[in-house]
Amino acid sequence: MKRIRGILAALLLAVALIALFPKVITQAPYDRQFREAAGCPPSLRFPLGTDDLGRDRLSRLLYGTRLSLLLASASALASTLLASLVGAAAGYIGGWCDRMVMRAIDLTLSLPWLFVLITARALLPLNVSPLLSVAITFALLALVGWASPARVVRAAVREMRDSDVLVQAKAAGCRGPRLIALHILPQLKPVMAAQFCTAVPIFILSEANLSLLGVGVAEPLPSWGNLLRDIQNQPSLTGGVLAPLILLVVVIGCFQVVFSVEDLHS
Repeated sequence: MKRIRGILAALLLAVALIALFPKVITQAPYDRQFREAAGCPPSLRFPLGTDDLGRDRLSRLLYGTRLSLLLASASALASTLLASLVGAAAGYIGGWCDRMVMRAIDLTLSLPWLFVLITARALLPLNVSPLLSVAITFALLALVGWASPARVVRAAVREMRDSDVLVQAKAAGCRGPRLIALHILPQLKPVMAAQFCTAVPIFILSEANLSLLGVGVAEPLPSWGNLLRDIQNQPSLTGGVLAPLILLVVVIGCFQVVFSVEDLHS
């Protein structure tokens, strides 16, 4: 099993490096339209072919992979930090603070993610700039995705609240936010790492769903979601059209195997 995880980790790292440096593979900009070659099949010039606007599918796939991976990771990091602060405060303070946070967590978890994201995004202007659409999409993901990791962090803090380390710190006069920052949060690193690695593939799929429905990352910026929209407009499914779907499945599968929660906690 360790050998398989090592191979998949190397594959995931290779995908990340290629996505970070797409010009090593292709020099074509992701938004350039080769009108004389619109809708052409895979060839030496365009290994994955071109879309209906004449844009290089390989270039758009590489840049879309970079955008999805980087911003899903940034969104997962933001939601994990927010969950750590809220969960640590609720677990340590207890009482009314704990009850309010738990009610907010239960309410957030009871709502269907996808419909909440679609509703929130639909309330915002649809004609925003591409960069602003990226910021809005992943900010919404971070704001919606804090509840589940906050519950895990809160449970971990409640377990360590009466530990010898915290009792000694309280006896030395360390209390309140300083106690949380210096003695509680550092001990939560394994829990936070596990929640972060779990959130990244979830946010990748959430962005793909939003962009697939047309309310995520706006054109001409590529992402896995709006690349997948091409599938429903194609009469024949070639390798170039299916490449984003195949890569998405591979990356999500690698995340699930390499960053399994049990191994991260051990």
